[in-house]
Amino acid sequence: MPGNSFGHMFRITTFGESHGPAVGVVIDGCPPGIEITESDIQRDLDRRRPGQSAITTARQETDAVEIVSGVFEGVTTGTPICMIVRNKDARSRDYSEIKDLFRPGHADFTYLAKYGVRDYRGGGRASARETIGRVAAGALAKKLLERIGSRVVAYTCQVGDVVLPTPDAPVTLEQIEANSVRCPNPAVAAQMEALIHTVRAERDSIGSAVELVAYGVPTGLGEPVFDKLKADLAKALLSLPAVVGFEYGSGFRAVSMRGSEHNDAYEMCDGEVRTRTNRHGGMLGGISSGEPIIMRVAIKPTSSIPKP
Repeated sequence: MPGNSFGHMFRITTFGESHGPAVGVVIDGCPPGIEITESDIQRDLDRRRPGQSAITTARQETDAVEIVSGVFEGVTTGTPICMIVRNKDARSRDYSEIKDLFRPGHADFTYLAKYGVRDYRGGGRASARETIGRVAAGALAKKLLERIGSRVVAYTCQVGDVVLPTPDAPVTLEQIEANSVRCPNPAVAAQMEALIHTVRAERDSIGSAVELVAYGVPTGLGEPVFDKLKADLAKALLSLPAVVGFEYGSGFRAVSMRGSEHNDAYEMCDGEVRTRTNRHGGMLGGISSGEPIIMRVAIKPTSSIPKP
């Protein structure tokens, strides 16, 4: 089963199934001397941990991380880093009644058609628990980004027809973490949560969208044609479970715009070439422009619902 790795200089390989003994990640290419502890990784894993509120999955997991290689006395050694999280609340018996059925919206049929073997216990490799390895690797990647003054934030920008207005200022992690839907606007967050509760009462689910912004990205990242930065980022995000769409900058809104209103004019700012606006989303020709990289992904409604 190829296709479990992403990246080149900093390469990650995730492993494990949702109802297997454990899930995790192997990171190859992390330089030596980076200070990292299990508590650093755990901080971000706790943010994605299931069962945190009434609007998430009911599965209860501690998601306690173990660093089993590549770190000695609190610093990376330059060798591959392996991190694992053991599954505690798999409850595989809950799936015994569907072992001969195909669930709508899931990968049951396509995995069986491709491999001839079906692990009917949950979603297997297609489960969102695969993202534990990505989060663990991301927590380490943040350490590297901090060295060059870069940071990345992500927040819910839409649930159903409730849309977050474009923020007037850079969004902070504190704003995002202030509510269960991870929306930086408290009033909009309350509307989103109310809609989710309404839909849940109808035994249904609702779609959403997440906006990601990378600040402090150096100019010149990305290669022409097939290795464009936007193509690599799209691949990373579209490979997430339940993601059904990707856009950056003005995205699909550009369809209804004129070139004269979409173009970002250049100007000099403190001796640097900048653009007055950022409809290009921080990437031109697939290469970073030095402006914030702005992306959005669409997430389908949860397929596991009581409503037939």
